[in-house]
Order: sequence, then structure tokens, then C-alpha cells
Amino acid sequence: MSKSHFIKFSIKSTLLLCACLLLAAATSMAQSRKGLENKRKQLLRDIKIANNLLKTTTRSKEAALNRLYTLRTQINKREELVQVLNHERTLVDSNIIRTKGVVDALNEDIRNLETEYGEMARQAYRQKTNNSKLLFIFSAREFNQAYKRWQYLKQYDRFRQKQAKLIVQTKETLSSKINALEKQRQEKELLIVEAERQASQLLVEKENKNNILRSLKKDEKRIRTDLDGKQRSHRQLNDAIEDIIRSEIAINRKRDRSPNARKKQSSKSKKGSPPSPGKSRPEAKNLSGKFTANKGRLPWPVKKGIITGHFGNQPHPTLKKIKITNNGIDIQTAPGATVQAVFNGEVSGVQFIPGSNYMLIIKHGKYYTVYSNLEDVTVNKGEWVKTNQNIGRLSIDEQSNTSKVHFEVWSGKKRMNPVRWIGR
Repeated sequence: MSKSHFIKFSIKSTLLLCACLLLAAATSMAQSRKGLENKRKQLLRDIKIANNLLKTTTRSKEAALNRLYTLRTQINKREELVQVLNHERTLVDSNIIRTKGVVDALNEDIRNLETEYGEMARQAYRQKTNNSKLLFIFSAREFNQAYKRWQYLKQYDRFRQKQAKLIVQTKETLSSKINALEKQRQEKELLIVEAERQASQLLVEKENKNNILRSLKKDEKRIRTDLDGKQRSHRQLNDAIEDIIRSEIAINRKRDRSPNARKKQSSKSKKGSPPSPGKSRPEAKNLSGKFTANKGRLPWPVKKGIITGHFGNQPHPTLKKIKITNNGIDIQTAPGATVQAVFNGEVSGVQFIPGSNYMLIIKHGKYYTVYSNLEDVTVNKGEWVKTNQNIGRLSIDEQSNTSKVHFEVWSGKKRMNPVRWIGR
């Protein structure tokens, strides 16, 4: 292989390798960046919601605990945001290093191409001045040899043209990569500035949280009294939920065992009429399957909000050695916000619970969703509701000027973590 052909092959191989590596890396990088960008946008939306809720919350001694819950959620979101920003910056750094390597390789390719092309141009000029092409052809011993020499010269000219095009293409690619590199550096600077701004805001919020904690520790007696009242309300709510679900399960079992019900169902199936929603085993099973299929994608019971109370046992934020139990989640939202059903189903019960206002249960096959702290309820027991249908309006805490929906998910008699069922 001649030197010219070797350089041409080497440069093309380098360009092809660079292109393949960049394509694979860019695809992976783009997916990672896209996921991080989406997460960053969602966190910024959550922080904005928390900010707005903090603005509406009354700055009274009675509302301090509520502000603490909201502020704590906001701090968690902002800490997560700082981590996402730093992760994005790391990805950009990696991309800058990778792109710089490609730029260096392209620069080397251009130098080799220009050197080779310059030598070819000088040879072509010498051939032109002394008519060496014609001499080269006519000095052949026979016609076939002359013809092959003529073909060789044509290939040589085409090769020169390709070399010239390759130089132009490589320079264009290099220019594109340099522009991309500059853009990535600007993105990195913006991410650094944003991460520093968020970290600074985080310090302010943590200081505010510490101030609230100090004020709450001075008011421990009132907090214990409020906690006792809430725990009583929580027990009453839980008993009411369990009674309704237990009653529903018993009624369903009794109905399913009834010979008349089986005959009626068989007759309906033969006639082709569909069973009424939620009132026969086939429909309940179908609805359960659809509910399960939407795990992690169910809509929130309110349009906007932040989770301030999480599922399970957790320590009280101010009272030492005191644990609180939450059978669902608490979502703080705009005062008096409307509440929507998270899935199709039948209203199993509506009941007023002192301290929790109205509580509503919707049956989705074997699953149940619970919505409490409603001021008004717009549906009745036995009514069929659809996904995102308004079912009531939240009560407003007069002391804090806030509204929270308490939301639970049950599978039969088993409590589930609602966070795993609702969408991001």
C-alpha cells in the first residue's frame, strides 16, 4: 500500500471510529441528560409549589408545625435538585473531555491531509509544467501498458479531488465539534452558577427550619395536646375505613355465594348484557387488573401539591422518643382545593370523622382509595365515579390557612404505600 493510500485509509478509519464513538456516547449521554433535565424541571416545579404554599401559610405559633413539614419537604427537594445539578455537571465534564479528544484527533487528521494534499499538488504542478503525464503515457512499451497508465492517472486525479473534499468535510466536522465544545462549556458554567444559587438558598431554608424547631421546643405542651387529638382522630378514621372495607368484602362474598346471583350472572352472560360496574366478580377482577396495571401512573388526588406526610412509622419532628404512624400520605395543596378520584370505581362510603372532616372511600375491584379532610363531598354512596372526576372540596385549617388531603390505598384489608401508586 502506498503512503497516500495508507494515510487516506487511516484518516477515514479515524473519522469513522470517531463518528461511531461519538454516536454511541452521544445517544447514551443524551438519554442520561434528558432524564436529569426532566427530573430537574420536576424538582423546580415542586419547589415552586412549596414556596407558594409557604407564602399562604399563616406565620402564627399554631401554624409553626405545619410550616416545618412544608419547609422540610422543600429542603429535601432542593437537596435532591443540587445533586441532580452536580450530576448534570459531571456528565457535561465527561462530554467535554470526550469532545476535546475528538477535536484533537480531527486536527491531527487535517494536518496529515493537508501535508499529503500539498505533496500531491506539487507533483501535479511539476507534471503539468513538463508535460510528464503525456511522456509517462507515450513512453509505454505497448498499448495495454499505455492504457493502464492513462487509467492510473485518472484514478490519481479522482483521488486528489477526494482528498480535497475530505479536507473540507473534516474542517466542517471540526468546526461543528468546536462549537459543540463551546456550548458545553457554557452549559457547565450555567450549571455551576445554578448549583451554587440552590446551595445558598438551601442554607437559608435550613436556618429557617432550625428557627422553627427552636420555637416549637418551647411550645411542647401544646404540641403534645394537638398530637393526642390527631391520634384520636387517626384511630377513628382507621376504624371507619376498616369497618367499611370489612362490610364491603362480606357483602361481596355473600352475594357471590348466592345461587340466585350465580344464575342471574349466567343469564346475563348468555344474553350478552354487561354486568353493572363494581357489582359482580368478573367486573371486580377486571377493574382490579386495570388498577394494578396503572401502578406508579395514577393521577394525584389534587392537581398541585407536595407530600408533607409520608407512609409508615416515623419519628415526630420535635417530640423526642415519639413516633407517629401514617396509613397513607398527606398532600398539602392550595387552600380549599378540589379533590379528584384517582381511578374509576364505586363510592363505598362517605362518613364524617371529627378532626378529619369528611372521609370518602372508592372501591376499584379489590382495591380501595381513601380521601379524607374534605369540607364538602359531591358524590354519594353507590355512585360510579370516573378518573379525575371531582369528588369534593378540602377543608381549610383556619390557624394555618392551609389545606391537606389525606390519601390512602388499600388492597383488601392491607394498607399500601400510596407513593408507589401515584405518578411522579
